[in-house]
Amino acid sequence: MTKTKTILTALALTTALTAPVLVVPMLTAPPAIAGQAVVQDLSDLAAKVTPAVVNVAVTMKAGAADDDETHMADRSQQQQMEEFMQRFAERFGQQGQPGMPQMKPQQRPAQKAQAVGTGFIIDANGWIVTNFHVAGKADSITVTLTDGRKLPAKLMGGDEKTDLALLKVESDKPLPFVTFADATKVRVGQPVMAVGNPFGLGGTVTTGIVSARGRDIHSGPFDDYIQTDAAINRGNSGGPLFDMDGHVIGINTAIFSPSGGSIGLGFAIPSSLAEPVVAQLKANGRVERGLLGVQIQPVTEELAQSMSLGSEKGALVAQVQPDSPALAAGIKSGDVIKSVDDKSVDSIRDLTRMISGIKPGTSVKLGVWRDGKDMAVTAKVGDQKDEAAVVKAKADQPDAKKAEPMSYGVSLAPISPEARQELKLDDSIKGVVVAAVEPGSPADDQGLKAGDVLQQVGKDMVDSPKVAADKLKEAKKTGKPVLMKIYREGMTRFVAISPRAA
Repeated sequence: MTKTKTILTALALTTALTAPVLVVPMLTAPPAIAGQAVVQDLSDLAAKVTPAVVNVAVTMKAGAADDDETHMADRSQQQQMEEFMQRFAERFGQQGQPGMPQMKPQQRPAQKAQAVGTGFIIDANGWIVTNFHVAGKADSITVTLTDGRKLPAKLMGGDEKTDLALLKVESDKPLPFVTFADATKVRVGQPVMAVGNPFGLGGTVTTGIVSARGRDIHSGPFDDYIQTDAAINRGNSGGPLFDMDGHVIGINTAIFSPSGGSIGLGFAIPSSLAEPVVAQLKANGRVERGLLGVQIQPVTEELAQSMSLGSEKGALVAQVQPDSPALAAGIKSGDVIKSVDDKSVDSIRDLTRMISGIKPGTSVKLGVWRDGKDMAVTAKVGDQKDEAAVVKAKADQPDAKKAEPMSYGVSLAPISPEARQELKLDDSIKGVVVAAVEPGSPADDQGLKAGDVLQQVGKDMVDSPKVAADKLKEAKKTGKPVLMKIYREGMTRFVAISPRAA
């Protein structure tokens, strides 16, 4: 039985050569059906905005594309398209007829790869916005305007985290351009128009509605996509999503599809996120982002109960990075950051965005939950540069190993010199080693595995199996989940295990 693989991919179309396109003309228009709803005429809107939308063609080293899974997927899709057209031509005898393309095998250069995408002009002087995955690693960039002119473009700046890039072209006359609208006012259900360069075909207009707001597709810490059912495909990357006034509310970036083609699940970076990034790229060529220097994890229901938090909101600090602003401010592992400058932190994504959006050098007030009470901490935000502002804690799947379980389904052992060497633990790592985890136990359910180091039970640090076991037994009597701090492969995280399950 064949499995259909569902993919979530960026939309740039990468190939070594542009494939010929087979066009089958429609001979007659379908007759109108009585009572059929009249389709809204959007020709004036299309005529207004399309002159500012450009095709972006880039050349890059083959390795640059090969290292990007989405680009590899795009090449595969392009090859499938070529094979389909070849079979079509052979089956229907189109090859050799006047005006029809000759379907010859493509000779792909070994050293260079090409990609096609879309961009849009935001200034009469030739500033163009597109996706980073389209042009961010390019050796050369060529922009084609709707009037057919081809202009060389220069990459003026890029931001991989938000997948945005800014290009500049020189023209002997002012260029048509479009402006951003406030995407925070976009409503689900409102009509939208996408303009782009799908599969390298050239300017294409499609319409639909806003299907959802604030989508997190797990592509990065700044996910806040507008979802639309307007047909967008590979090659649409970097193209604009317009409202009915002709303003840009989003930048088309990714699709969710089992086949690689549009199935009505497209995702656009909202203009409210893109506009300030573009402004920084235009001014500085890079984006300045604040750095706090903490490794964080979500607050689960069990963790909230174990820490006597009233809700699951906030970001739990699993680890504080050395020489970081957080360390200087007195942030501790086990703190829950609940607010930044009195703005509520509902999730780890909120904290990431808030801190990243603060200018380095700025002091902020952090609302923190520590040892069962609220407190305020002031931190001077650092400069993220190329580092991650907030790193999510790893949550690897546990290896099932049989062992004699102690409390909560774990067997514990001291950190012997042999264990320290085998697990590559430096002398600063204290605690007890998880020797084994009982399959199906509460510890197993929470992802613990042999080789983990248990450093803390509740509020207390542990340095021997007996101390850890005693603390676990005491925690059982409270009837609440017990908080455990776990160290694994250079990362720490907290888990909460319910004694009821134990």
